[in-house]
Amino acid sequence: MEEKQYFIGIRFAGTIKSYYFSTTIDDLKIDDLVVVETIAGYEIGKVCTELQDMSKYTSNLALKPIIRRPNKDDMAAYQLGIKEAGEALEITRKEVEKLGLSMNLIDAFYTLDGSKVTITYTSEGRVDFRDLLKVLAPQLKCRIELHQIAARDKAKMIGGIGICGLPLCCATFLNQFDGISISRAKNQMLTLNIPKLSGHCGKLICCLLFEDDMYTEAKKDFPKFGAVVKIDGEEYKVDGYNILSRTVKLVSQDNLKFIPLNEYKAIEKKSSKPAARDRRN
Repeated sequence: MEEKQYFIGIRFAGTIKSYYFSTTIDDLKIDDLVVVETIAGYEIGKVCTELQDMSKYTSNLALKPIIRRPNKDDMAAYQLGIKEAGEALEITRKEVEKLGLSMNLIDAFYTLDGSKVTITYTSEGRVDFRDLLKVLAPQLKCRIELHQIAARDKAKMIGGIGICGLPLCCATFLNQFDGISISRAKNQMLTLNIPKLSGHCGKLICCLLFEDDMYTEAKKDFPKFGAVVKIDGEEYKVDGYNILSRTVKLVSQDNLKFIPLNEYKAIEKKSSKPAARDRRN
């Protein structure tokens, strides 16, 4: 009987992206470790998605199979790799300081067979690390890849607690960072205080991105700024509103009012009714 085929997402240490592999192992769960073959060599990765039936796979890319769950030898090599990665990172840090390179080292990761080490770092610009590779090669005695990552990717890798008191969005569920600009803050009517709108990475907070569509839709229910209504014979202009509390700020020459949106709509509807015709005409 032919074994049932599945596909599943795997994430590797030092990366934020997940990669799909095929498997016949039908009881894999999120956070399980597996051994796979990548272009870098054999690696241990962590399951990051649920198993899905192969019939749901729509990409044209061929999937490599998961080789096995890690055995004792695999785990011994994995633990040794973690120890040696720490040593490699310290060696690299010393050489970076000697060469005066503008590199903020993040972490190091070995393949399962120890044939390659990947060292991740952040930098404000491009770094010429050819001299660094020359001095590292005889010390680390393996293939070396220096991988530059963005500030947001660093925060995703390291994690932390956001200003909301919850784990960072990028480290939990958010995988896309495109289009996070100050225009999002303006759309959400936030005070443009950049330090307060910045996350652990020093960039604008991620929630500006995934909350933006909600604010755009919610604002359609509110009046335009400058709209005029009459209350007790006095003219008021719409000067602001709060989407979360659903209140409208109204100002006149002498007064200031905050009223619920539904109350404003009732006043607006009443104001827009045509005046009754004079029956004598």
